[in-house]
Amino acid sequence: MSKVMAVNAGSSSLKFKLFEMPEEKVICSGNVERIGHTDAIFGIKYNGESHKEVLNVQDHGVAVKLVMDALIKDQIIESYDEIKAIGHRIVQGGPYFSESTIINKDVLDKIESLIPLSPNHNAAELLGINAFMQVLPTTPGICAFDTAFHQTQSEVDKIFPIPYEYTEKYLIYRYGAHGTSHKYLSEEGLKYVNNNIHSRMIVCHLGSGASITAVKDGKSVATTMGLTPTGGIMMGTRTGDIDPSVFYYVCKQTGKDPETIYQEFSKKSGLKGVSMISDDSRDLENAALKGDKQAILANDLWARRVADFIGQYYVRLGGCDLIIFSAGIGENSSLYRKLVLDNVKEALHLEYDEKINEEIHGGKEGILSTANSAIKVVVIPTNEELMIARDAYNKLLK
Repeated sequence: MSKVMAVNAGSSSLKFKLFEMPEEKVICSGNVERIGHTDAIFGIKYNGESHKEVLNVQDHGVAVKLVMDALIKDQIIESYDEIKAIGHRIVQGGPYFSESTIINKDVLDKIESLIPLSPNHNAAELLGINAFMQVLPTTPGICAFDTAFHQTQSEVDKIFPIPYEYTEKYLIYRYGAHGTSHKYLSEEGLKYVNNNIHSRMIVCHLGSGASITAVKDGKSVATTMGLTPTGGIMMGTRTGDIDPSVFYYVCKQTGKDPETIYQEFSKKSGLKGVSMISDDSRDLENAALKGDKQAILANDLWARRVADFIGQYYVRLGGCDLIIFSAGIGENSSLYRKLVLDNVKEALHLEYDEKINEEIHGGKEGILSTANSAIKVVVIPTNEELMIARDAYNKLLK
């Protein structure tokens, strides 16, 4: 048995989950929020109990030390040496990584070079890696890249119709994201298709950030997110794919610079922009129930964009055996699932049980489709941390 930690660092946050491997037993989990502030929040869950405290946490180094000392204080571990491996989630791996990779200088340099493609993620994730290397200098680690699973896309599926010299010179491709989640879900989905690795799946990771992946023979053949996580389907605050002239036209009409408009399209659009209320689907569900027209419009537009890609991927796969819903919205919102399924059910000869759909939320797994449905539809809670821990164990300890 070996203790392995899965880490997800943000610009002002640090999430972690400690596993006993290879049993895949969760020992504890927690997070540090508002790093860089005197009122940072540290929370930890262990043995069914949760504890939170407000502390002065000035940087990621302090956050990591806080986490490790808490593990000892709570007698979860007796010494730092008990942590045998660490897996770090990295959003953007560019064209360099097709699988999780052991950390070394070359890997860190490549992650740093890709910051322009994911400025909100890669820089923060590097901070997390360096902080753990300072506190646990002899503990080996791996990077699990959200883009790795999508490296199996063909060139036709991953390039954009721009002058090809830009594609080659600037490495402009549809890199995708949420690959760790899509890989986990496609593997878990096999039990619903008689463990047939050659099955065709449409995996819907639907949270505030969201993406859909077409999976065939266990491999990603197409995915919605593009060069950056702003592309693809409409999301909580992101536009997803739009006519590029919209960007040019808004800049010209408003007089705002491209950086300002890009930030608005990334952080003030999607559900938030259309509804003019919130980027949280729960708020929009409540508003829609009260008859708010903008909330209804936002919800309907979101569902239509998801349905459009499901239809596109049905064609790309030459059919579909399984549709998977997951992540925050996909796992918990019966309304949003219903809106999507109602958009595609006639064309795809799909039938689902509305009562069961309403009952599945809060981490439950289950089948939504009926026996008469041409395609099986399921809800599977995702578990990116487990995939990261598996890769760390398999590459460093097995």
